[in-house]
Amino acid sequence: MQNPLGRTSTDARAAGDAARRRAAVVATGTGAWRVHGHPETVAVATDPGRFSSAVSSHLQLPNGLDGEEHRRFRAVVDHFFSPGRMAEALPAVQAVARDLVAELAAAAGAERPDGPREVRLDAVADLGSPFAVRAQARWLGWPASLEPRLLAWMGENHEASRGGDGDRLRAVADDFDAIIRSVIAPRRQAGKAASADVTTALVHDETLGRPLTDEEIVSILRNWTAGDLGSMALCVGVVVAFLAEHEDVAARIRTGASDVEVDAILDEILRIDDPFLSNRRVATCPVHLAGVDLEVGDRVVIDWTSANRDERVFADPDRFDPEEHADANLVWGIGPHVCPGRPLATLELRVLIRELLGAFSSIVLDADAPAVREVAPLGGFASVGVILGR
Repeated sequence: MQNPLGRTSTDARAAGDAARRRAAVVATGTGAWRVHGHPETVAVATDPGRFSSAVSSHLQLPNGLDGEEHRRFRAVVDHFFSPGRMAEALPAVQAVARDLVAELAAAAGAERPDGPREVRLDAVADLGSPFAVRAQARWLGWPASLEPRLLAWMGENHEASRGGDGDRLRAVADDFDAIIRSVIAPRRQAGKAASADVTTALVHDETLGRPLTDEEIVSILRNWTAGDLGSMALCVGVVVAFLAEHEDVAARIRTGASDVEVDAILDEILRIDDPFLSNRRVATCPVHLAGVDLEVGDRVVIDWTSANRDERVFADPDRFDPEEHADANLVWGIGPHVCPGRPLATLELRVLIRELLGAFSSIVLDADAPAVREVAPLGGFASVGVILGR
C-alpha cells in the first residue's frame, strides 16, 4: 500500500530518495560525506573502530563515546529501560494518554449526544507535543508545572534547528541544561533514601562504582529528553498521518492486535517515513566505502531516513509490510549505539495510539489544514491537520 503524503521536493525524505538514487555515499558540500544506502549505513553504524561517535566537543553520554567507555555508560542507562522498568512505567504512561485523549473526546462532544461529533487538530502540536512532554515528565518524576516551559523549549529548539543558527542552538541547549539542573539539585540534597522516581534513581546511581557527576547526569538526561521530546512528537505526527490514510491498518489495531503486532506496525510506519533523520560519525582511518575514499578525520552523516527506503533492500519503499521488512528496519539504529530508549518510546507510542483509536472511530486528513513536511535536520511533519470522528 502506498502513502502519498508529503511527496514534495522540499522535504528531507524526498531529498534523501533523490540523492540515494544517484549514489549511496555523496559529498555534502560542507566537507562531510552523507551515507544514504542501507548496506553502507549498516557498515558505518556497526564499525565504531573505523567510524567513531566522538564527534562533539560537548559531553554526550552514552552516544558520544566509543569502546569500553561507551559500554560502561551504556550499562548505566540500559537498566532504566529494562522490562521491569517498563512494566513500572506503563500505568503512568496509560494515565497520561487516557487523560489527553479524554480532553480531545470532550472537545468532540463525548458528553453531549446532540453536540459536535468530531474535533479538528494538529497531530503534532495538539497531540504529539503535549503527550511527549507529559509522558516523559511523568516517567522521570518531574513536576507537571514544567510542562509549559518544556513545550516552549520544544518550539524554540525546532525553530533553531530549522534555521541552523549555531548561537541560537547553543542558547536553547543552555536553557534545557538549566531545566535539568533545577530537577537534579533537590534530589541530590534529598539523599539516597528518596529514590522513588527515575531522576532520583539516576542521581544516586552507582553502576560505575561511584556516583555520577552533575555534568554526567545532565548529559544523560539531555539525551533522554531534549532529543526524545521532539522525536516523539514527530513520531506521533507520522503515525497518525499514516493511519488517517490507511483505515485497514487502524482497524487491525482496533480489533485486538497484540502488543507485539502493534509494535511491528508502528516500526514499519516509521520505516516508511523515518523522523529520526541522521547521526554523525568521524572516520578514524582511511576507508573505502561505496566507491568513495574517506580520509582520517572525515565527517560522516548517517541518513537513517534514506537508508530505510533503499530500493536494494525494500523493493518498494512505500509498501507497508511489517513482517517482511522487520529484520532490515533501521528506525532505532543498529550496532553498539542502537537507541537505548526504544522500549520506552515504543511503549509510549503504542499506548497513545491504542487510546486514540479506542476513543475515535475515524481519523481523516483535514483538507483545510494540509500536512506540512519538516525540513532538515528534522524529519517527518511539522504539522498534520486531522479530523477525529466519534
